[in-house]
Amino acid sequence: MTLNDKYQVVIGLEVHTQLQTHSKLFCGDPAFFGAPPNTQVSPVSLAHPGTLPVLNKKVIEFATMLGIALHCNIERHNYFARKNYFYPDLPKGYQVSQHTAPVCKGGYVTILTQAGEKRIQLNRIHIEEDAGKSIHDIGDDYTSIDLNRAGMPLLEIVTEPCIHSAEEAYIYLTTLRKMVRWLGICDGNMEEGSMRCDANISIRPVADTRLGTRVEVKNLNSIRNVKRAIEVETVRLIALVENNLPVIQETRSYDADTNKTFAMRNKEEADDYRYFPEPDLPVINISEKFISEINGLMPALPAEVQAKIISAFMLSEYDAAQICSDKADADFYLELVTKTDHYKAAANWLIGPVKSYCNEHGISPGEFPLPATTIAVLIELAENGTISFHNASEKLLHALIKYPAKNPTEMAAELNLFQDSDMESIESLVNNVLASLPGKVKEFRNGKKGLIGMFAGEVKKLSKGKADMLIVNKLLTEKLNNPT
Repeated sequence: MTLNDKYQVVIGLEVHTQLQTHSKLFCGDPAFFGAPPNTQVSPVSLAHPGTLPVLNKKVIEFATMLGIALHCNIERHNYFARKNYFYPDLPKGYQVSQHTAPVCKGGYVTILTQAGEKRIQLNRIHIEEDAGKSIHDIGDDYTSIDLNRAGMPLLEIVTEPCIHSAEEAYIYLTTLRKMVRWLGICDGNMEEGSMRCDANISIRPVADTRLGTRVEVKNLNSIRNVKRAIEVETVRLIALVENNLPVIQETRSYDADTNKTFAMRNKEEADDYRYFPEPDLPVINISEKFISEINGLMPALPAEVQAKIISAFMLSEYDAAQICSDKADADFYLELVTKTDHYKAAANWLIGPVKSYCNEHGISPGEFPLPATTIAVLIELAENGTISFHNASEKLLHALIKYPAKNPTEMAAELNLFQDSDMESIESLVNNVLASLPGKVKEFRNGKKGLIGMFAGEVKKLSKGKADMLIVNKLLTEKLNNPT
């Protein structure tokens, strides 16, 4: 038995998602990323005396939407609390959050692991405002403060301690990020800080049901780093226990360059924050009518769309999962299949050339420069053998992106891309190739069947890419397997 088999790691994750509202949680300051420091502030977010907060209704809509999607109980009556602590980038000296009355309780996220489906149980989803940002690397002897982020609306999604591997944590975060992007409530960009994760980690003997002393690894800035931090922290905790050393409840950080965690401070308890109800904000009352209205605005969720794509268009689970990796991808595909009945080819075009172009140019399929009707024409040209898939997806596609007003068929003619489907001319090319490579022909007939691809490539080269490869492969198969 290895040490990892002897102990079970127990993980709970706290994920902060910054909401895509136009303004902050309690004032009208803009809520956009990348503005010059301290330009998206006002007396409210700077905590000037006498200023009062006003709740952003859109935040409640987004919280309710996520709660519905994650099977939570939406709390009809909830309120805000003050979480008191001092830090230079916290102007008020307290953070407005939710403590005993979160907007959503319970719920779960279904993940797909190698062992099958697993439900990651949620404890709560609550609303809170973000703090500002301390910048330590501008000057050697001072810290700079940017308060643009102060007051940004966050949803904190807290799991139960029910995750038992770094891989499960990775899959959970990937699934959660997909959901918040799908709903359009958060862009999930961990590198820009709009999604941040803290991991609470402990270990216990496999047969034990009690929770061990936990440590919290804070502010992990990528899903990959969450996985790596959990892995190295698990090894550290096991080493402590095996050497009869105490596990200290503390807050730690992760250094991606050294792949190590390091202590920051002792872990605070709830009492340390001296929570009490926020006196400047009223209780939030969420009615059944409001929940019903939000439910009516909800898009079909990924699992539902994926099941529809599999059943309606006869695609594999893999293809459907690729298409539903992002809502923009799924929307593009569902529009594309209204223009063509080549459903598998449509999936291949989206997953292949369309996504490749989008990734290269940092855009989503919804921003692709050609409409679905044009892609449908390209699919038809490739599927009926008028031009090869390579020429359609490389030469013709990029020519049309450059000249989108052009007719695809006319552009194909201008570029001389039409395939040669004349049986006699192709047979002549095949005969020439086989006659020029007698040694390879003998190897093929002695069992080296993989050489057929090489023969096909030579015919393609000889025809300058214009020979219909379906006819080429048919003729090659006949002539190589049936020598006269």
